[in-house]
Amino acid sequence: MRVKQISLLFIFLSVFIFSCKEKVAVEPLEEIESENDGVITYSEYAGEEPTTPEETEYYKPKVPVVEPGKNGAPPSDAIILFDGISFDGWMHTQDSTAVKWHLNEDGSMTVADKTGNIRTKQEFGDVQLHIEWKSPLPVQRDGQNRGNSGVFLNGMYEVQVLDNNDNDTYVNGQVGSIYKQGPPLAMASVPTGEWNVYDIIYHAPEFNEEGGKVKSATVTVLHNGVLIQDHTEIKGTTPYIGWPKNPPHGKGPLMLQDHGDDSRVSYRNIWVREL
Repeated sequence: MRVKQISLLFIFLSVFIFSCKEKVAVEPLEEIESENDGVITYSEYAGEEPTTPEETEYYKPKVPVVEPGKNGAPPSDAIILFDGISFDGWMHTQDSTAVKWHLNEDGSMTVADKTGNIRTKQEFGDVQLHIEWKSPLPVQRDGQNRGNSGVFLNGMYEVQVLDNNDNDTYVNGQVGSIYKQGPPLAMASVPTGEWNVYDIIYHAPEFNEEGGKVKSATVTVLHNGVLIQDHTEIKGTTPYIGWPKNPPHGKGPLMLQDHGDDSRVSYRNIWVREL
């Protein structure tokens, strides 16, 4: 009986050892090593660890000095796109004719119904954009037909302008959305008839020699100081009907929309900093 027990114990141990070997065999070394793939490292920080603070300090190139604007004025390196005095830097998008929108005594401009979109004569790539807008009083209509306009980056990617105060609509078309793509993180509008502020950081897409998109555009938007788009990927054009498209392009204009429904949206204090 004792010999039989020893035999059974030997068999059990043999099976256990064999099963352990099998478990190790199904985890090849290369798969374990691949767990480190994609880890971010920095070549400039490789090598021997510094032992003094001076070893990690540098003084060139010098950082450019920009004077911030005071009392709402643009910074010293800004390009003024609309100064409230003329439309000299603008034209109608469809035919390049002189702007037919209203130039107001308070230094703002207002959409002239059904005259068409307007665009800057100058074209841009990556920019920091500041633009102020307001929806009209008295309130008219509802949904997408209330105070509807849009700020188009590169002339083709729309950040929605809309009066959403007590006025629901589809969230990927509400104020602050990347139209038909990305809803805002928050709705931060001021009361209808007061001035809203958009501060936008835009990085243009990149295309290869064959015209294929290799890097998407991104946009960050602060609406009245509230972050509503956080480095959001722009997946392509922002059409009313259809999927986003990605035609290859370089620099493009800033475009403002005439929605064609008596929107009467006004704009002022428009400037950019090229990045």
